[in-house]
Amino acid sequence: MTAGNQGNREQTPPGTAIAGEPLRTVLGEELKGLRLDQALAHCFPTYSRTILKRWILDGKVRVDRKPPRPRNPVRGGEQVEVWAARDPWGDWQPQPIVLDILYEDQDLIVLNKPAGLVVHPGAGNRDGTLLNALLHFEPALAALPRAGIVHRLDKDTSGVMVVARSPRAQTKLVRGLSARSLKREYQAVINGLAVAGGSVNAPIGRHPTQRTRMAVTERGKPARTHYRVIKRFRAHTHLRVSLDTGRTHQIRVHMAHIGYPLLGDPLYGGRLRLPPSARADLTTCLKGFKRQALHAARLELRHPGTDEILEWAAPLPPDFKALLAALAADLA
Repeated sequence: MTAGNQGNREQTPPGTAIAGEPLRTVLGEELKGLRLDQALAHCFPTYSRTILKRWILDGKVRVDRKPPRPRNPVRGGEQVEVWAARDPWGDWQPQPIVLDILYEDQDLIVLNKPAGLVVHPGAGNRDGTLLNALLHFEPALAALPRAGIVHRLDKDTSGVMVVARSPRAQTKLVRGLSARSLKREYQAVINGLAVAGGSVNAPIGRHPTQRTRMAVTERGKPARTHYRVIKRFRAHTHLRVSLDTGRTHQIRVHMAHIGYPLLGDPLYGGRLRLPPSARADLTTCLKGFKRQALHAARLELRHPGTDEILEWAAPLPPDFKALLAALAADLA
């Protein structure tokens, strides 16, 4: 299915709380003792705790019909209304950026993100992002947190992603991500020869001195990565990688941590590694590969509307195929 098959994009997604109706919930006994903003983050995982706290302070939240404070402890059984503000994350504009749509229905959009496309606006990337493209593709997504984006890929990582079309679908997909029922499989090329597959179980957090980098650190969040060898070359290895968690730069950090940084990674890859007496065409290919060799190849999830287990695959992009071909030719 292509981006041109858009149908009716002007309708607000079903269940959205923006058009005059609040989000409602009853706080369960399992939340007893938590701060209100913490409890609401559990109930509405598509919204960050920071946003929910701001809405409490702005008077957009009622607990048993009264305005609360963020630090109020939960007793259990309280009735909550959240009057979610439209687009509180930024003044984002739709932009006509081509999308490679793999699948779409009333609940979700599955797409193949190209390398070089930033997912979400931020410092240095205020527009020209996947989010801007989604707002053009379907204006009603402006009513959702992050335009329905459930998970991210780094700018220079290509591959399959899912986007929700309603608050209900986004909540279920985010919960599936947390519960590990949303499964992602990647392909990667690393520097070095991995003898066999393995797992990396090491916490990841912000680098203590270089704030643009992540690192394995005792104060980080738990992170687990699994990898399996697809093919070994003379100085590189083609891997299949899967995640139990979804930390920022997780695969890149974990593989570098065990001495196998991703080929082409500008942040964690270190110096370029060439096989001994490498052919000129391989040398040219390796020097010209300016991004991390990482592709989100497969996505499996439980459909938020039907509960059916569905799976999609995104083909390797041309630059990744050319890289593998050059490495294979070097073995001949």
